[in-house]
Amino acid sequence: MNAAKADFLQNRLVPLLQQISTETKPAWGKMTLQQMIEHFADSVRIASGKTVFTDVITPPENLDRIRNFILSEKPFKENTVNSLLPETPAPVKNPSVEEALKELKEEIHFFFSVFEKNNLQVTRNPFFGDLNFEQNVHLLHKHALHHLKQFAVTISS
Repeated sequence: MNAAKADFLQNRLVPLLQQISTETKPAWGKMTLQQMIEHFADSVRIASGKTVFTDVITPPENLDRIRNFILSEKPFKENTVNSLLPETPAPVKNPSVEEALKELKEEIHFFFSVFEKNNLQVTRNPFFGDLNFEQNVHLLHKHALHHLKQFAVTISS
């Protein structure tokens, strides 16, 4: 398992998001900072199994190819379309960015606690199928870097 990616998610992501001004416009896409943070929290809920999907929408013949991509170091493309999201971003759920960040931090903590209790746990991602802890960490890390780049945050090693 890539401990650096897990550490990034647990300790570095939220502080990086806290540095982004609420006035920052994304380089692409329609989500505001708060909508993006809440969207990422939704992704963490999928990874932890808190949000359950029974179906995988990717056709079986494409699943190996798409899973190879998510487990690679190749980044998501700008404006990658998520077919499960509406064209117009959902309204914010939290009263503020600070509350959205608090919720995200709690979801990240819950994600790690789920797999700490059962390291053989797998959760179903609606695009990528059943993922174990390591695969989920890799996907969440890739997803986080995508959105940080969207909001012009540079990551130092």
